[in-house]
Amino acid sequence: MTERFSPKIIPIIDRRNAAAPTAPSRIFPEGLLLDTRNRALRDLRISVTDRCNFRCSYCMPKEVFDNHYSYLPHTDLLTFEEITRIARQFVAHGVQKIRLTGGEPLLRKNIERLVEQLAGLRTVEGKPLDLTLTTNGSLLARKASALKAAGLQRVTVSLDAMNDAVFRAMNDVDFPVSEVLAGIEAAHAAGLGPIKVNMVVKRSVNEHEILPMVRHFKGSGIVLRLIEYMDVGASNGWRMADVLPSAEVIARIQTEHPLVALAAASPGETAQRWGFADASGVHDAQAGEIGVISSVTQAFCGDCNRARLSTEGQLYLCLFANFGHDLRSLVRGPASDADLASAIGHIWHGRTDRYSELRASQKADSGNHNNHKRRVEMSYIGG
Repeated sequence: MTERFSPKIIPIIDRRNAAAPTAPSRIFPEGLLLDTRNRALRDLRISVTDRCNFRCSYCMPKEVFDNHYSYLPHTDLLTFEEITRIARQFVAHGVQKIRLTGGEPLLRKNIERLVEQLAGLRTVEGKPLDLTLTTNGSLLARKASALKAAGLQRVTVSLDAMNDAVFRAMNDVDFPVSEVLAGIEAAHAAGLGPIKVNMVVKRSVNEHEILPMVRHFKGSGIVLRLIEYMDVGASNGWRMADVLPSAEVIARIQTEHPLVALAAASPGETAQRWGFADASGVHDAQAGEIGVISSVTQAFCGDCNRARLSTEGQLYLCLFANFGHDLRSLVRGPASDADLASAIGHIWHGRTDRYSELRASQKADSGNHNNHKRRVEMSYIGG
């Protein structure tokens, strides 16, 4: 297949390195699939589009993703039926949670139909999946009710500032914060919850918005999660100097809102949970909680249970991966469901990924933690 080059960026996928899975022996799905480090496959994140209507500098900067950027042709995208077929095999292997991502997933036409198909799947225990979606919120007000009716359970909304001028500058398309807040309200009214709000914190850009964001969502029932600016892909010009460590974020919040550490809600959870404390130092459940995702300063590879499926059917085993495994060739070829399930089994069984641990080790050993291998763009497989 011909590579798709942008004149300003490396290709988001290099099929010379894309491994077409071959199964030397049959692996049957038994509800528990372990990798080389005994990490169980539990979470599948599915990108449904490589397009977005925002141009956030940390993800899809305008100088790269401009009017001349070449997006995937529609025929390259997995159909909803192909996505559901692949997801069914992941569920048979023990996946309990599916998150729809992008790009911006609500740009995918008739996304409600995919939600309805995935909502019909059942875990190996016969329970409904934890089915959720991450969105920038721009289309959420008009889509929330239909998504809920189709079977979506909850949403995560990306929002990087309460100040309108700061937010418009960060999304770089002059989109107002009020419309994202309206989308969050619509999601709440539709029953899509619990709602989470993700804030990517970039030093000297929006760090002054941390406390206003905390004030706004405290006591609302919405969980604010503050994410370290990540070194994903090659388009965002990442520098360690732009990272505000989660420890500093927590310290800043503590100056105004006392916090108490909370236990993880589930195995493999990426966010460290902190509850707002009352006067006696006990978690005040009415005030709620926040989370911090220390994607740079604290590796959480040890219990990572997530796989990522790109919009054109490439399976990635790490957010920082530099190649994918081609599942589209199987679903569009003669492979049976058993063949597909076995291929997924072999791919996960061979998984060794621990990028964040290696980055931390390289930093400690040499002071240079940058991995110069080109990696998949976050906008291509979702965060």
